[in-house]
Amino acid sequence: MTVLQWIPHLFLALPMLALIVNNVIPRARIRTTTIAMSATVAGAQMLLALAGVFLLVESGESAVRFGMIWDAGKNVGYFQTDLVSMFLLMCVGMVALASALTALTTIDDHRGSYTNLLMVMMLGLNGMLLVRDLFSLYVFLEVTGLASFVMIGMYKSTRDLEGAFKYLALSALATIFILTGLSFLFIKAGSLAFDALTPALFSGAGDGSTLLCWAALVLLISGYSIKSGVAPFHSWLPDAYESADTAVSIMLSGIVTKIAGVYSLLTLTRLFDGIAPLKTVLALLGMFTILVGALLALAQKNFKRIAAYSSVSQMGYILLGFAAGTNLGILAGLLYLFSHSAAKSAFFTNAAALEKQLGTLNIDEMGGLQKRMPITSGSSVVALLSTAGVPPFAGFWSKLMVLLALWSAGLKGYAAFALIASILTGAYFLRLQKKVFFGKPNPRWDAVVEITGGIRVSEILLTIVTVAVGLVFPLLLLYLQRAGLI
Repeated sequence: MTVLQWIPHLFLALPMLALIVNNVIPRARIRTTTIAMSATVAGAQMLLALAGVFLLVESGESAVRFGMIWDAGKNVGYFQTDLVSMFLLMCVGMVALASALTALTTIDDHRGSYTNLLMVMMLGLNGMLLVRDLFSLYVFLEVTGLASFVMIGMYKSTRDLEGAFKYLALSALATIFILTGLSFLFIKAGSLAFDALTPALFSGAGDGSTLLCWAALVLLISGYSIKSGVAPFHSWLPDAYESADTAVSIMLSGIVTKIAGVYSLLTLTRLFDGIAPLKTVLALLGMFTILVGALLALAQKNFKRIAAYSSVSQMGYILLGFAAGTNLGILAGLLYLFSHSAAKSAFFTNAAALEKQLGTLNIDEMGGLQKRMPITSGSSVVALLSTAGVPPFAGFWSKLMVLLALWSAGLKGYAAFALIASILTGAYFLRLQKKVFFGKPNPRWDAVVEITGGIRVSEILLTIVTVAVGLVFPLLLLYLQRAGLI
């Protein structure tokens, strides 16, 4: 078995092993070892997935099929990873690492529970990226959702439970939509395996089973949109992000909504590539999401709620990339997902630093913190510039590629809208930066000093990633062209 063949096994084996170890180590050692183990698993996954991407490109293979304890060659219950899933597995590891490093500071009494839930969440996310049928995708989606629900309400405060309940209520509605949609597809196709689902299922005017397929598509788009938090299905998202511990918010914003919702929508576009209405719906949802998220972010005063609504808004650009329906569009959407994961994880890490040092996240109570918290300020500025699409950061290239994908696909109106809407992104983030870091200094914070520990490490790492990817992206683009991927 080659290195490329055994790497995918570890994406399921490592979280399961860590889950077992975390529940057998003595309770006296949990506080000192459990989160370090979480960070190790997350970091290992990030590096393994990055290696897997390059090994897969160099091998010339399109995918690697495997079974955990059975023969994948029998085509029964097998897993498979391709370049898309391998890339997203790397994103899962990166965000989980940032979350674990932040948890070293923000989580104290619930470290064992946090690690258990983080490993279950990673197992669910990884499983979604490795399965080859829509029902298994749904099962791992629910595993992720259950872990998210418990993590949001982990401290059992009134605010935590309120956010968790809103998440649970909307997730239950999404589950109804998804299961009903899958049932309709199964009636027509007789299977939910990716290989059995093609655009041909929607042919046959007036056929009752064809109408069921169209109804299934509507239900699945609605269910996955709730999971991803795109407008107008976003009502649960800001409350959940604000109420949860910031280490949990990093996971929710940085990767959970993107894999649980956006990746599921991407799966639909890849399976039903010839269905034009699907792409139109994604484009319209993307435009509406960009506008609603940005306008609501402008009206917020809480740092985490601004980041939450920004997350809603930026999700729209990913949908626009996928709506282009081309390889360039998918690549643009995936790159935007990556740059957004890094930037949004940085913003929530900044929120953790501010809350720890100031005891508040109300931006009207802050001001002039740039000199007192230079690392946090620098990290926030880099994340702002990347999200707004300013060169040479990673977000610039991802936004540029989304615009190019739309333009080359003939969707020039959508491209123009996406470009103009970037002004709103800059507006709400410039307002945040001015009020928090560059406004008039508030004497109340004269004794404040820079954050230390895992939060500082997370801020620095995410900033380095955002800058480094932006600087080397032209070389990476040439590499992808040489490999024939674009």
